[in-house]
Amino acid sequence: MDFSEKYMSNEHQEQYRSASESADPSSLSPLMISTASPKSPRSPRSPRSPRSPRSPKCKPCGSQSSPLKNLRHSHSGKHSQPKKGGYGGKGTWGGLLDSEDGCVDDINDPNYVTDKEDIKFIVKRSEKFEDFKKKAIVMVEEYFANDDLISTANELRELDMLSYSFYFVKKLVSIAMDRRDKEKEMASILLSSLYGDVIDPQQLYKGFQKLVESADDLIVDIPNAVDILALFIARAVVDDILPPSFLTKTMAYLSKDSKGVDVIKRAEKGYLSAPLHAETIERCWGGSKNKTVEDLKAKINDLLVEYVVSGDVTEASRCIKNLNVPHFHHEIVKRAVLMAMEKKQAESRLLELLKRSSEEGLINSSQISKGFSRIIDSVDDLSLDIPNAKVLLQSLISKAASEGWLCASSLKSLSLHPGKKAVEDNTLKAFKKKAESIIREYFLSGDISEVSCCLEFENSFSVAELNAIFVKKLITLAMDRKNREKEMASVLLSSLCFPSDDVVSGFIMLIESAEDTALDIPVVVEDLAMFLARAEVDEVLTPQELEEIGSHFPGVDSIGNKVTQMAISLLKARLSGERILRCWGGGGSCKNGWTIEDVKDKIGKLLEEFEAGGGTREACRCIKELSMPFFHHEVVKKALIVLMENKNDRMWCLLRQCFDMQLITMNQMSKGFVRVGECIDDLALDVPDAKKQFDKFVERAKVEGWLDSSFGVNGSGQDSSSGVNGSDQDLSNGR
Repeated sequence: MDFSEKYMSNEHQEQYRSASESADPSSLSPLMISTASPKSPRSPRSPRSPRSPRSPKCKPCGSQSSPLKNLRHSHSGKHSQPKKGGYGGKGTWGGLLDSEDGCVDDINDPNYVTDKEDIKFIVKRSEKFEDFKKKAIVMVEEYFANDDLISTANELRELDMLSYSFYFVKKLVSIAMDRRDKEKEMASILLSSLYGDVIDPQQLYKGFQKLVESADDLIVDIPNAVDILALFIARAVVDDILPPSFLTKTMAYLSKDSKGVDVIKRAEKGYLSAPLHAETIERCWGGSKNKTVEDLKAKINDLLVEYVVSGDVTEASRCIKNLNVPHFHHEIVKRAVLMAMEKKQAESRLLELLKRSSEEGLINSSQISKGFSRIIDSVDDLSLDIPNAKVLLQSLISKAASEGWLCASSLKSLSLHPGKKAVEDNTLKAFKKKAESIIREYFLSGDISEVSCCLEFENSFSVAELNAIFVKKLITLAMDRKNREKEMASVLLSSLCFPSDDVVSGFIMLIESAEDTALDIPVVVEDLAMFLARAEVDEVLTPQELEEIGSHFPGVDSIGNKVTQMAISLLKARLSGERILRCWGGGGSCKNGWTIEDVKDKIGKLLEEFEAGGGTREACRCIKELSMPFFHHEVVKKALIVLMENKNDRMWCLLRQCFDMQLITMNQMSKGFVRVGECIDDLALDVPDAKKQFDKFVERAKVEGWLDSSFGVNGSGQDSSSGVNGSDQDLSNGR
């Protein structure tokens, strides 16, 4: 029996209307109301009871039309869902990707994708984000009410929604923009405290980007939004939580008529370009808890003076932490270094405080570098009160860098020559042209002395920056040439005797520009790694300096990391010195063209002459004239063998003299002892007590300081699986 709304009660009419309005043709089950099977006896029911709108017998009456009338339903009495996508059924073409074999999707198929799962994921993610938005607003309001940094940080950390942190940044700043200066200062302090620990730098970066993008909306409610947001960005840059490059990168994708462009311009030209902008911006909203910069400087000075007297590092660290101004820690570094320069007796304590603060993460590396850079900028004025200020500062920088808590390459070059100015751009351009001309002429003539004379004329004060540029230019030009020029470049580099810091800076510059170089030289990584390894073999760089170069490129996939790791692998190989020496044929000079057997023969003869009564000074001169410092381990090996056989202490005196003169380094000394340890069993056939003597030599060398205390008898990291002579023969053949 047909029905219409006139037979329904008001309650049923309302239910039917809501069901009709909520029905979605694309949904899988618009309304699930079970109906009896057509074959089953019909149970008595009230005529006012509405039938299911899914029943095939239900027809609309009069002008009333059902929103479900065009839906295709099953007449089987079963409540099967329509096919995915809405296609299929009798008289239809089917789906676009249907096949005629009647195959159906298998949910166990690894390539099976269901739209329902995607929709559920999107809905769930949207719900999580909406939930985070509500909680973020509550956290911001609570923070402004109680000013509890720790509680806010813990709440944000407990939410464990790191990918939504950018919204917290956006909401914090946007709410603070419409409040008093107190809340604005609190917002900046909170961002500095959460940066890196709770909020990822990329999320903070993204949060400020969203703020700039929404500048057009913010200005509707906050008339001076452009100025306030620009000040927030400038404050973030001063606090070292936002990189200065944020300004240029964000400006690049903003539309010209956007208010965000005005924000960036205001931040860059109105705030960050002003003189003494850091102090001005830090005090823009009254300072942290109404503390002025002068108050902070006075407190920093007091805690350093008290620490110098007491020497209590723990108490000093606690005072630094209680200041709660991580963005101002560069002032602590600056004042500590100045105090160390003025009071020599307090130097060790002050450096220890800075070192401990760096190791514990109390003062980050950026603030340490910034503190030293500020002193370098004012070192000329300091020289009026401290006559040897430059020398003292250079000494402190060297100590800090050697202890590992200061990256010296991140600082400006410090000239020790009085009255010497920084290198100007015009000077740099002129030197680059001269350097290229000198190098090209050297590749033609091979005259090292001529290169030295030209460099002495062009760089009379041995400016570190110019030396580094010459190193970069030399290797860059060599990499684009044949093996002959590469060998000549390595020989020249070892002959010029540049300070190792300048060579390190040159290689860092080379690696930084490697991506551009790769466009012309596809094998730039392999070539740079070989040049680095060769520099260490030639004693131009130390292993520690190679590690320092690698520390500038921490990314696993960066070119710098690949270069340094490849160089380290080359150096760890057995007989690496000889192999690396022959990497380009050894044709750079006549001495480096000697075969390994020639060198061994010369070493044996000079030791025989010394054993026969020759002078120590003459023997050292002969070793030096070999010009093969990477092969000095052979001198150590042969000297120890002669010492075992003849038991003549003169050989030990020769080794001591060579070590004291730094003719033989600790690295070469260790390699020599390792070589003897490897063949100790063969030596025992001729010298029965060779093992006992060798153990005594190792202990004695440790006492002399030639070997590290951890040195083992068999040597560490040495592969003795292949014969020495066979490898040497391969090398002498240039393989």
